[in-house]
Amino acid sequence: MDAIALLRNDHRSVERLFKQFEKAGPKAHKTRRQIADKIVAELSAHAVIEEQVFYPAVRENVPDAEDDVLEGLEEHHVVKWTLSEVESMDPEHERFVPKMTVLMESVRHHVEEEEGEMFPTVRETMTRKQLAELGDAMANFKEIAPTKPHPRAPDQPPAGAARAVASTMKKAGAAKKKASAVKRRAAAKKG
Repeated sequence: MDAIALLRNDHRSVERLFKQFEKAGPKAHKTRRQIADKIVAELSAHAVIEEQVFYPAVRENVPDAEDDVLEGLEEHHVVKWTLSEVESMDPEHERFVPKMTVLMESVRHHVEEEEGEMFPTVRETMTRKQLAELGDAMANFKEIAPTKPHPRAPDQPPAGAARAVASTMKKAGAAKKKASAVKRRAAAKKG
């Protein structure tokens, strides 16, 4: 899957949860808690794949996006702290809904900037193949990404990790091609 498509899908999924939260009635504490927990899990995993896989690849391949990446990292920092507070807050607390409102506003702003500024620049600079390989790497990483916020954890991979991600992307692409070739040969033998 294309990296930008994967991130847009995440954005849409979280937006649906935001709307569910906003529609929940003032006495729907249990429902709000359940939705908030889903939001925490979705955004925690999303932030990690952006910080550890997508942003490093963008920094390495798209010099014009450097400022957008740095701003995105700062926005993630604020969101992760808010997520950690939401996670431990009683849904009946008077500040639970206001805190969720601020979280949703912050994330919506982040999504608007990412989709309006960063993604077009990335799409213009990186090839379809690079975006597909990056998307595969992100999807694989998302399977093991934490679903709890860790605001004190590093928001960037160790030095040189971007090259390791790029290498992994190349290996994944080669493995995918090899698997496709094997399937084609097997299908040719049957037909």
